[in-house]
Amino acid sequence: MAARPRLAVTVGDPRGIGPEVVAKALALGALPADIVVLGNGERGAEPSAAPPRPAPRSLLPEVAGRIAGEAVEEAVRLALTGEVDAIVTGPVHKHALHLAGYRYPGLTEMLGHLAGDVETAMMLATGTLRVVLVTTHLPLRDVPAQVTAERVVRVGRIAEAALRRWWGLERPRLAVCALNPHAGEAGLFGDEDDRVLRPAAARLGAAGPIPADTVFVRAMKGEFDAVLAPYHDVGMAAVKVAGFGQGVNVTLGLPFPRTAPDHGTALDIAGKGVADPSSMRAALELAVQLAARNRLPEPV
Repeated sequence: MAARPRLAVTVGDPRGIGPEVVAKALALGALPADIVVLGNGERGAEPSAAPPRPAPRSLLPEVAGRIAGEAVEEAVRLALTGEVDAIVTGPVHKHALHLAGYRYPGLTEMLGHLAGDVETAMMLATGTLRVVLVTTHLPLRDVPAQVTAERVVRVGRIAEAALRRWWGLERPRLAVCALNPHAGEAGLFGDEDDRVLRPAAARLGAAGPIPADTVFVRAMKGEFDAVLAPYHDVGMAAVKVAGFGQGVNVTLGLPFPRTAPDHGTALDIAGKGVADPSSMRAALELAVQLAARNRLPEPV
């Protein structure tokens, strides 16, 4: 009998709802995996057998950031040394991480650095919809200049490799979401779709650019395996409307699967016992699936 997949789970910022949703998600039923929980204490790198619990609201942000950052560092170390097959990260507070010295735009970039400065991409998944972001945390005014053909192709290649390796899709079908309304309408509403996105889609063998008001529906109907979204909110909104509370964040490009819930720390409701664990449970279940595939030999 094959050994069960092994997961490292970080609770995220201890002041937020991470400890609560991790505890609730694990209590929803046994998972076919061996799980170690990190960040549930004063030292983020120390595993804990006790049920995760929220930290006192008086905990300083920089201390919370240190605990969350140390837990992520330890989870990555365990994955790189083969002691776990995948990691699941609870929601972190970016400002707290910055105060603790972890100066990254987000966990996706931090994970890429810790894994050896590998190129990464952010996927949001729910049900049959998988969305991969070409750009992530940028002001909207900066997006057009950052959506280059080279960047679209690079993210598309990362997505293709992950879909083959972790989802077992031999020939992933990609679509490129348009940047402008109606894909620019022959240049009336911007030329980026024809000038940048169409050549990039052709290089990838992907469909598009397809307007945002139809491409995600077509993907949900099974026409595409993943959609490349040019900016954060167009992709995030599609996933949250399609499956609010069920979405999962997946970091692509790492040598191991990483999943996370698609929500933040929700400091305003932390400690009240009302946090919904559905997204964390979905992240755990997807991590188990991806970890099992990651243990298989790479296809030649």
